[in-house]
Amino acid sequence: MSYRLPAAELAAVLDLADPALVVGLDVPGRRSVPAGFTAAPDHTDLPRVPLAAWKAPTSGGSTGRPKVIVSGQPAAAEVLAGFAARFRMPADGVHLVAGPLYHNAPFMMSTAALLTGSHVVVLPRFDAGALLDAVGTHRVDWTFLVPTMLHRLWRLPETERAAADLSSLRVLLHGAAPCPAWLKHAWIDWIGPERMFELYASTEAQAGCLITGTEWLAHPGSVGRVALGEIRILDEAHREVPAGQTGEIWMRPAPGDPATYSYLGDTAATLPGGWESPGDLGRFDAEGYLYLADRKPDMILVGGANVFPAEVEAALDEHPSVLSSCVIGLPDDEYGNVVHAVVQTEGPLDEAGLLAHLKEKLVPYKLPRSFERVAQPLRDDAGKVRRASVRAERLAARR
Repeated sequence: MSYRLPAAELAAVLDLADPALVVGLDVPGRRSVPAGFTAAPDHTDLPRVPLAAWKAPTSGGSTGRPKVIVSGQPAAAEVLAGFAARFRMPADGVHLVAGPLYHNAPFMMSTAALLTGSHVVVLPRFDAGALLDAVGTHRVDWTFLVPTMLHRLWRLPETERAAADLSSLRVLLHGAAPCPAWLKHAWIDWIGPERMFELYASTEAQAGCLITGTEWLAHPGSVGRVALGEIRILDEAHREVPAGQTGEIWMRPAPGDPATYSYLGDTAATLPGGWESPGDLGRFDAEGYLYLADRKPDMILVGGANVFPAEVEAALDEHPSVLSSCVIGLPDDEYGNVVHAVVQTEGPLDEAGLLAHLKEKLVPYKLPRSFERVAQPLRDDAGKVRRASVRAERLAARR
């Protein structure tokens, strides 16, 4: 769990999980090992206790209710070896951790690397320049990044990027959020398609997709074919939609496979047959490649037309002055909703320049009617943006 949790949220998570031991925090009333603890030599011969779940991350959701996602797989070497093989980790390589270890993906990837013999390098915090230096210094061959990190690395001066030694890098896997097509193209041009991979899955791990850079060039914008479990696209009446049509994504493990997770503090909403939705919209093409549209709760209805915030954000982020963006819908008497863009920029906000840039990439009804500049990043360390909370703040300010 995050060391940044406020006291009330920390207490709620600990009450829910009721752990036998808290590591890294000194929590009154609970057995704990504070940060900086060093075990005595006689603590090395501990009994081996089989565990039914190898990880139990806290939810990254925005509902405000604590939730723990307990893995359905045991703490066994073969489980981690399976992850390493699926993600093409070398048996004795160098793995770079660029994200916080309290997030599911960095924890999962680094644990699989460590327990299959790799040297693991952990950045104290994400810094684009430091990451490039670390790849060259430690001869890193495998790392996991989120699109926000890819964006910040690409925004470094071209001379700095050109001077970086990335020759050791064999696999750059990214996921956790949609990657704009322009940014993916830029990275493929930089490091080559054979080293670029993308993962689509949830922490619950019912199903997932994986795509190589070479496949992506043939199917631009796709997150790949289903590589684990099963995925269906359904309409609002829960009927399967044809290829090419956008609907809600539903997942389940392959028939006969055990449950991949269980919740503490929540209950999954399912359809008959064990299908569950991560809340994403998407479509399959005729060859079975999946394309993401956006989060279902974040879609904006403008005068009867659907606007996907991720599409507008991708266009905004391509502008050289934009560091991050968040697009939301605000109520409007005429259209029902209008598009509002919150942007983190280098220097003053140039609304006319941004609008001119967007007009080259988007149809008129998708264009923001208003812009707002903020100084702080709009995405967290996992590359996720909480559009619902951003919208709630703007609506509260209107009252």
